Amino acid sequence: MQQPLDVLERYWNYTSFRPLQQNIIDAVLNNEDTFALLPTGGGKSVCFQIPALIKEGICIVISPLVALMKDQVNQLNQKGIKAIALTSGISYTNLDTLLDNCIYGNYKFLYLSPERLQQTIVKERIQQMNVNLIAVDEAHCISQWGNDFRPAYKNISQLRELKPHVNVIALTATAKDTIIKEIIEELDFVAPKLFKGSFARDNIIYKVIDTEDKLYYLKLTLNKYPGTSIIYVRNRKTAENISNYLITKNFKSTFYHGGIDSNLKQERLIDWTADRTPIMVATTAFGMGIDKPNVRSVIHFNLPESIESYYQETGRAGRDGKSALAVILKQNTDEAQLKRQFLDTLPDNDFVKLVYKKLSAYFQISYGEGEQETFSINFNSFCNTYNLNKTITFNTLKLLDRHSIISLSQQFNYQTKIQFTISNERLFDYLNKNKKNAILVKVILRTYGGVFDHLTKINLNIISNKSELSQTKILEILKQLEEDNIITLITSNTDAEITFLVPREDDKTINVISKTITEQNNIKKEQVQSVIEYIKNETRCKSLQLLDYFGETLVTPCGKCSVCKLDVSAESNSNITNVILISLKNNELSSRELILQLNYSNQDIINGIKELLEEDKITITPHNTYRIK
Repeated sequence: MQQPLDVLERYWNYTSFRPLQQNIIDAVLNNEDTFALLPTGGGKSVCFQIPALIKEGICIVISPLVALMKDQVNQLNQKGIKAIALTSGISYTNLDTLLDNCIYGNYKFLYLSPERLQQTIVKERIQQMNVNLIAVDEAHCISQWGNDFRPAYKNISQLRELKPHVNVIALTATAKDTIIKEIIEELDFVAPKLFKGSFARDNIIYKVIDTEDKLYYLKLTLNKYPGTSIIYVRNRKTAENISNYLITKNFKSTFYHGGIDSNLKQERLIDWTADRTPIMVATTAFGMGIDKPNVRSVIHFNLPESIESYYQETGRAGRDGKSALAVILKQNTDEAQLKRQFLDTLPDNDFVKLVYKKLSAYFQISYGEGEQETFSINFNSFCNTYNLNKTITFNTLKLLDRHSIISLSQQFNYQTKIQFTISNERLFDYLNKNKKNAILVKVILRTYGGVFDHLTKINLNIISNKSELSQTKILEILKQLEEDNIITLITSNTDAEITFLVPREDDKTINVISKTITEQNNIKKEQVQSVIEYIKNETRCKSLQLLDYFGETLVTPCGKCSVCKLDVSAESNSNITNVILISLKNNELSSRELILQLNYSNQDIINGIKELLEEDKITITPHNTYRIK
């Protein structure tokens, strides 16, 4: 049998394991049910990938995130390891072929979402596979108390019935003891081996900066801690605005969010990874699965939604072991804004029932009907039709998706139908005179039969890939063809596709999940309150506060977070005027710059400046900076 270290060196080019990795791998190879809690950056994927490569057969990996699945499959394929991901949008025929490949094609990894386990064909084919390991990634999604709870994760235990002799490894980066216990029970572990890495990140300096001018402190922080940075914001517009602001201040910055074209996302990720554009302003859509070692700072321009997500996001800093910074910029209005965004937009049971009924009416689904029917939907049009709050409605659709009542595919696209209205001869005569349109027309003709005979629905993604033209350019050409009386064109824009997964039964459908909805809303309230308590607590070390949250007990403060530095300054307040004078010895500085540079509270520095002004030891310049007289 191959040795784990040999496999690590062969495929990952490392000569040693990170803490706990070897122990976890050995437990899995000994066919033990294994729970691995490794904080962000701890190298979780290696813990199931190496045993699966050593063992005969295929490893089934359950993951909730399509982007993460695709990323891991791409990485494995690049190493010459055969892996498949069953993502959404796969036709039944293609699904049939992919599952056959897993049985007969010497594949080592099959990645799928927990929702895929609902499909009969998937369960039937898994029974035929030589499964060597079941890996449950982001296992905290099993627990109602876990961040990003997914009800479909409760069905993973079905795999144990299909493959009762195969051991399971559950992996997560953030889980309290109660959540770990629930996961182990849900997955029916027998004599589990539990491995917990410490949540302590000794090289990260945690800071909470209270300021009414966040942009100013953002600029000063980036100047003081140069290098690769991630700046997390709450929405797309803010990401774009802050990145543009930083560019005007001569920073190399770009932005990343869910509304950006996939090719542009990849281009920006590559530039950021290569340090060509070291500052990434992003929504939380950015960062999952990225293992860049030299991120020097992670800055939260807006408050995080939970301590779990905050810990994961800050864990992307300092993976090279060198000193890194995790900063939250807060101001007086942030607490109310956090509650508005994450608590005021929670749908209760009555609202969920209302939206479900309106969806059924919108698509004219009769009672007892609708199962497996798919519809395109323009979200704004739907909300306007019934005068529904858009934010709460969107959260309701996501909730219905998580509970497998509907399947929501969020992808802006055009429903496009065309028919050529001229003869073949006239068409090619037209193309000879308009050669710039020829590539697109030829791709359409080779892809779709009957396009001369009747209106034909075309897939812009497929056409774009084959023609190497952007969808925007394709639509531009199609509209030109319509103006030139070459085609009939019908387009309607849609935000999403909705598939009804169960028959319509109105309140009965929602009553099944009503208790869970209430419990989840209460959990979200507790998570938001924990964030508020964290940013307000200026008496206990920030690192110790995070460890307390995850049930890890340490008593020694870190000595470098914003709270610890305030404690140090409090002990030496009598020296503050001397420290200010030393700082001003070679440079004129503003009060803001002094506050950022010195390890004293804002008020102590202001008082020190006032004292020095009264003693006539410093003076204020026309530029609102201070200098020694």
